Amino acid sequence: MTAFDPRSLRDAFGAFATGVTVVTSRTAEGAAIGFTANSFASVSLDPPLLLVCLAKTSRNYANMTGASAFAVNVLAEDQKDVSNTFARPVEDRFAAVEWRDGPAGSPVFPGAAAWFDCTAERIVDAGDHVILIGRVAGFENSGRNGLGYVRGGYFTPALEARALRAAGEEATRVAAVVEREGTVLLVPAEGDRWALPATVIGDRDPVAAIEADVRSSTHIEINAGFLFSVFEDRTGGRQNIVYRAGAAAGPPSQGRFFPLDTLPMERLDTPQTADILRRFAAESTLGNFGVYFGNETAGRVHPLAGRA
Repeated sequence: MTAFDPRSLRDAFGAFATGVTVVTSRTAEGAAIGFTANSFASVSLDPPLLLVCLAKTSRNYANMTGASAFAVNVLAEDQKDVSNTFARPVEDRFAAVEWRDGPAGSPVFPGAAAWFDCTAERIVDAGDHVILIGRVAGFENSGRNGLGYVRGGYFTPALEARALRAAGEEATRVAAVVEREGTVLLVPAEGDRWALPATVIGDRDPVAAIEADVRSSTHIEINAGFLFSVFEDRTGGRQNIVYRAGAAAGPPSQGRFFPLDTLPMERLDTPQTADILRRFAAESTLGNFGVYFGNETAGRVHPLAGRA
């Protein structure tokens, strides 16, 4: 058999954007249990079937594989805190969310984008996981947008749409906070100063533009895609989009990686770059990131949790 590095394979799987769910059930004693999962898919309309995947190492493995029913709650875009709560060993996870029993008896969340309460149909062995197939006994669709997850971070459709509208102008400038192991890539700017890697979009996709131009100018491969800031520079008369990005190994052909605690804050090209890097450094310590919308002097940070 071909041997793969597990972490590299997991990162590659993470390129596929998914939703975020909380899977719930009850123990044999009747206690409510639940955990965050993004390995969920519809299977069939007739009969109504869905599936979720569960690691055999999960603390919920015995309870879930022995349960006669389970529910899948598709989280709404403002339920990142719920996702994080059910991803951690919190003593009373259900105290953080409004819930009730579904038709099959598992906890369902009325505030979710949708929920599906199921009876257990079949368990399929699948390597280091099992596939739980459920038959839908009842469901509810609130019509709200779901919370997204890709490459280890959350995204929301509403904020992504605002960024796309900003990218509709060919003069839009796109930049990236490129991080690697606690350091950030900065490139030379005028007057012996430092700047974020940036480019002008033109008629290109903003993510494709910044990835291609950073690769061309620094010979470093990056993976962009997590929004960090969208703002109008009224003085320069253009929109700006800033993404968070991860960098591959290797030295850059221009610029250098600075540790977060030694960023050259007094030698940055603009006050906006300084504001971006100060916020990035502060949010990195918590592992929770937001998306700023506004102009060069005033706006609002929309909180987004950085990882589950």
